[in-house]
Formats: sequence, structure tokens, C-alpha cells
Amino acid sequence: MLGFVCFMCPGMFNALTGLGGGGQVDSRTSANANCTLYSTFAFFSFFAGTVNNMLGSRVTLILGTWGYSLYIAAFLAVNIHPGAGDFITTAGAILGVCASLLWTAQGSLMLAYPTEAQKGRFIGIFWAIFNLGAVVGSSVALGTNFHSTVLGNGTYIGFLILTLIGVCIPLLMADPKKMIRTDGTRVARVQHPSWKHEFYSLYVALKADPMILLLFPMFFASNWFYTWQFNDYNGALFNIRTRALNNLLYWSSQIFGSIAIGLVLDTPRLRRRVRAFSGWFILFCMVFAVHGWAYHYQKGYTRATATATMDMNDKGYAAYGWLMIFYGFLDAMWQTAAYWLMGAMSNDPSKLAVFTGFYKSLQSAGAAGIWRADAVKLPFMNIFASTWALTASGLLIALPMVYMRVKDYTEEEDQVL
Repeated sequence: MLGFVCFMCPGMFNALTGLGGGGQVDSRTSANANCTLYSTFAFFSFFAGTVNNMLGSRVTLILGTWGYSLYIAAFLAVNIHPGAGDFITTAGAILGVCASLLWTAQGSLMLAYPTEAQKGRFIGIFWAIFNLGAVVGSSVALGTNFHSTVLGNGTYIGFLILTLIGVCIPLLMADPKKMIRTDGTRVARVQHPSWKHEFYSLYVALKADPMILLLFPMFFASNWFYTWQFNDYNGALFNIRTRALNNLLYWSSQIFGSIAIGLVLDTPRLRRRVRAFSGWFILFCMVFAVHGWAYHYQKGYTRATATATMDMNDKGYAAYGWLMIFYGFLDAMWQTAAYWLMGAMSNDPSKLAVFTGFYKSLQSAGAAGIWRADAVKLPFMNIFASTWALTASGLLIALPMVYMRVKDYTEEEDQVL
């Protein structure tokens, strides 16, 4: 059910964003909206773990979902009244607050429910369901706009209805305190101390577990690459129906990528440390293979020469489509591995809520910066180069943490703050 909350809400958001410019002809409005969205997301994510611990996961999820409906409604409004671009920017700022709550609650539950042997599998299953939402959304966009040059109102209305369903799903979820793991153990109960103590726990988490700092560049990079993929590649080169097809390919491949890396990270024949290094090595190879392939295309166009006219029937399109597939693989593997590494550091929900708050905050800070860079028309090559450099350096900086901090079993002192 947690997966389907994200299927309906962030899944539809991803389907819309993946179209490049939110399906609009002018991508600047979407880029500015994403900048404000991720700016508020970055700020409030540092404190969302506190809110989650105080209010409980179900209430936090409910508060987090409705912002997605507002955001999509804003795009519908602009499609009807083109001069209402400021509505999208305002909705983006509100969605940033809501998304910080939703993703922190989601991360805490997803990492707390499974046993240690199941964490990679649970993350993979969640990521598959979540991205299936973007697949469904992309399929709707492709079907309804196959003969169109602009995204129709019907697509936005369909997305809006699905997000409103997502708002209702947390009401049907079980109380986490009643959950029992498959090995018979109960999910650790989240304590609700004072607000002062909860804010202090952010500092304590860094002091007690400073190795988390080595994951910060990896966190920062985890949404950075979307800007080039969606606006500066998909949005810059392809017509609307081909953008919808690329979007469908991208999010479909995420399902397989998340499951594949989840199986590697949970392989029972290998010790957890070996699995951690195996996952890191796969990611490192993927970063250089995929970005090397993308560089071959990026060097052939600029903002001045790019024309969004390539069609799925054009000769040579298939290779461009395959690149979107492999970018989808990389994204799913990156996000799944980041969550798995946090899960390897603790099993305690309140500590994990703080960690996931750090993750989403830094992730969003990076996204805010690169979306703003795109809005002010920084050269495509500059954005691409920064993407490649940041993902590669993020993995290299994380390697000492994997070596020194990931153990074969989570020890007692790692359980609580």
C-alpha cells in the first residue's frame, strides 16, 4: 500500500516531469517551478523526520500527498490559461513541503518493516510499484497525445484523478505499531519525545554516526541528473509523442533496475559487506558506460541548435531510446543502493527517519540548483558535465563509508540515536 501511495502521487509527478517541461512547449516555467519545489523540499526535509516521529506515519503521509494534486492542477490551469505560470511556481513551493513529509514517512517505513535479509528486496519491490505509476502515467500521455503536438487537458485531468486516489490510501493502512515482521519480531516503536529533543536528534545523528557525511555527495547527486535527462535531452530533441514514448521506456526500465540491484544487495550466498562492494562496483560501471554513451549525443547539439522534432519513426531513433532505458536502469539502481546503505547502518525507525530526511534534503538541494541552472539557460554541455562529475565523485567519496561502516550484521549500538 505504501508503494501504491507513491504510485498515485510521485508516480504521476514523475510521468509529468519526464515529458520535459511538464509537457509544456516552454520549459522555463517548469524549470522555475522545480527550482522552488526542490528548494522548499530541501529545507523542510531536514525536519520532516521530526514531524514523522511526532505525528505518525499515516498522518504524515496524508499531509504529504495532497500537494501532488495541487501541482498537477496548476499545470492543467496553465494549459487552459497560459498566463497563469506563477500558479505552477507557487504550487511547486507547496509541493516541496508536502513531498518532504511523504518521502520521509515512506523511507522510515520501508527500511523499518523488513528483516535485515529482506531490505534490498523490499526496497526493490517498493521502487517497482512506485515507478509503475510513472509507467501508467506515461502510457496515458502517449496514448492521448499520439497525434498531438502539445499535451492535452485530458492527460492532466487523468493525472489529477489518480493523485486524489493516492491521498485516500494512507487512511486504509495499518498502524505500524501493530506490524509484525516475517521472523516474528515487532517493528521498533517510535518514541514521541519533546520537539526540542527531536530537533536535537538531527545533531545527535551526525555526531553519533558521522560516516553518514560520506554519503552526502551521493545523496546530492541523486536528483541532479533528472534535469539533463528530461529537459536537456528528452525535451530538447524529441516531439511530444516521442517524449511520451521515451518517458514510458525510462520508467519501465526503472522497475527492472530496482529489482536487479535489490537481488544483488540481498544475495544470501554473499556476506553483506561483499554485497555492498558488489553494488558499488555495478553503479560505478553504469555511471561511466551510460554517461559516455550520452556524451556521444550531447556533443552534437547545443541550446541554439537543438530542435524538438525527432520522431520515433525517424532513422536512428532506436539508439536514442535505448539510452533512456539505460538511464532508467541507472536511476533505479542509484536510489535503491542509497536506501540500502542507510538501512545497513541501523534498523531503528526514528534514526532512519533522520537519515532519510538528510537524504531527501540534500537530494532536493542539488535538484533545486540544477533546475535553476537550466531555467537560466546554462549550456547543455555544462549541465551534462556536472552530472557526470557529480555521480562519479559521489560514488568515490562513499567508498570509504562502505569499507568502514557497512558490517555483516547491524550491531546493537547502531539501533538507536
